[in-house]
Amino acid sequence: MQRIGVFVCWCGSNIAATVDVDRVVAEAKVQPNVVFAQDYQYMCSEAGQGIIRNAIAEHKLTGVVVCSCSPRMHENTFRKAAERAGLNPYMVEIANIREHCSWIHKDKEEGTEKACVLMRAAVAKVLLNAPLKAGESKVTKRALVIGGGIAGIQTALDIADAGFEVDIVEKRATIGGRMAQLDKTFPTLDCSACILTPKMVEAAANEKVKLYTYSEVESVGGFVGNFHVKIRKKARFVKEDICTGCGACMAKCPSKKGLNEFNMNLNNRPAIYIPFAQAIPNVAVIDPEQCIKLKTGKCGLCEKVCTAGAIDYKQQDEIIEEEYGAIVMATGFQPIDASKFDEYSYSTCPDVVTSLELERLMNAAGPTGGVLLKPSDKTHPKSITFIQCVGSRDVSGRGKCYCSKICCMYTAKHAMLIRDKYPDVEVHVFYIDVRTPGKNFDEFYRRAVEQYDVDYIKGQVGKVYEEDGHLVVQGVDLIANEQIILNTDMVVLATAIEPDPTARKVASMLTASIDTNDFITEAHPKLRPVESPTAGIFLSGVCQGPKDIPETVSQAGAAAAKVIGLLAKDKLLTNPCVSHSNELLCNGCSCCEKVCPYGAIGYEDKLINDHGVRETRRVCVVNEALCQGCGACTVVCPSGAMDLKGFSNKQIMAEVDAICR
Repeated sequence: MQRIGVFVCWCGSNIAATVDVDRVVAEAKVQPNVVFAQDYQYMCSEAGQGIIRNAIAEHKLTGVVVCSCSPRMHENTFRKAAERAGLNPYMVEIANIREHCSWIHKDKEEGTEKACVLMRAAVAKVLLNAPLKAGESKVTKRALVIGGGIAGIQTALDIADAGFEVDIVEKRATIGGRMAQLDKTFPTLDCSACILTPKMVEAAANEKVKLYTYSEVESVGGFVGNFHVKIRKKARFVKEDICTGCGACMAKCPSKKGLNEFNMNLNNRPAIYIPFAQAIPNVAVIDPEQCIKLKTGKCGLCEKVCTAGAIDYKQQDEIIEEEYGAIVMATGFQPIDASKFDEYSYSTCPDVVTSLELERLMNAAGPTGGVLLKPSDKTHPKSITFIQCVGSRDVSGRGKCYCSKICCMYTAKHAMLIRDKYPDVEVHVFYIDVRTPGKNFDEFYRRAVEQYDVDYIKGQVGKVYEEDGHLVVQGVDLIANEQIILNTDMVVLATAIEPDPTARKVASMLTASIDTNDFITEAHPKLRPVESPTAGIFLSGVCQGPKDIPETVSQAGAAAAKVIGLLAKDKLLTNPCVSHSNELLCNGCSCCEKVCPYGAIGYEDKLINDHGVRETRRVCVVNEALCQGCGACTVVCPSGAMDLKGFSNKQIMAEVDAICR
């Protein structure tokens, strides 16, 4: 006979304020097979777990129901408590009477009634639970980092320092990411390249780190500890092991009309190029869309001038297959397309630029050699107007509803740098709110206003247009309650940031969850902020949400620590709540195989008759190491052959019956 114990948590006032816990306990005591029921203020505490362990031993419980918070929070806590008392951990059920009940009901009677219903459903399910045992799988002691920006580099270096091999896959021809494009960094105004390039060199020199630049992840299979990844290494048409980075080919290349992506398309580059002076690897790459030789078969001048013999026009893409124990997403961000906001005339006026374009215009390695000039006529501007929140906090649908977090600070940085280097330039900033939550950030903003005399105007800009050789900015000053018309030479748009477009594709391969803004969703925003809900997938940098460089580096270290903890294990316990097939019911239709996102389902021929004539039948077989227990196969199976251990159809229907009672 089953002997069930029910334990109801107050969760302080979180549950007790809107649920009558005494009534829930009383209701539990009259349920079939319930031999013990008790409430406690904090069931997840050591004392609360002690109550559960003692009850299991004293009342010889065969199953436990804990009415508390979400199983995402403490299911593992209560399972371990039960296991220490000698009970199979999968004989524990959680009735979520906090998130599903008390937090959404203000009426105590209504909340109590629903809590009793959820408790009854959990009791009905645990009566049909069966002891499950987790399997084991080996761990491949190698990590993959997707993205070679500061987040990816820092994550890789930390993993390598722990003694594990790690590969960085970067889609561009060099590592460095967006940080390589910056001039100075807030709030210290130190040189971005001076911070980043030593890290880039260290990554290239570290014997535990392998760089796959100009490469993309093609496919991902397997599971935590045993991922199988195919990497497409795109043809550079230059041999990496031979190229010296001398630049002779770039100087002689006759095709120089390609837009320089590193300089935000503000100038041109040759068809064969090295992205920037400190690029790692310092190896040229040929743009096949621009190269005369690759398009027409003529020219070939770069091959002639290359003394090292590194040019190879016949080079093909290469597919590399590797095994990894853990994968880190560090896919970074891009600025939002400012052309969506026609009121600012970004598409029609060359002197309207984005903040990242201004970074390149102010950089000594940029298109103007660090001299701030108007893009239209290359003259020195006398007045510059910044417009904050372009695409951020936007509820119109054109931009992003979230705050991009870094814009207020980099605008203050730009304003200070301009006023410091060019005291004759007037700087105006239109803002909605100034947000400076980081360490020393508010002091940094006040320096811009008080020390550098930057004119901050609280209000929004309605229109920017060109008139008589000047830009005209029409806005409103909300504090003075008046309209403003400013004549200015340049307008700088503080554009929102959004996830890199590759993030969605990579997330699909990894079965990682994404939110409505294409940021990768963490397993838990507070307790597991660098982990994906998919085991073995970790998050680093802006792919998870907007953040500045210090916060990105911190998260990179946290992701690396999680990876190291995983790779340090020789074996992992697998999830026992996996699908299984009833061979007597399976008709081999392949419906379940088609919907399985993990490739865990296959088929084999089973012998059904060996009496004279050998007969076989095609039936489903589940690879339990690959199965993640999502249950998709159980839904589509037309014959009802597929079921999920721990969440069988019989158990689910028992819960429904208990709810409807």
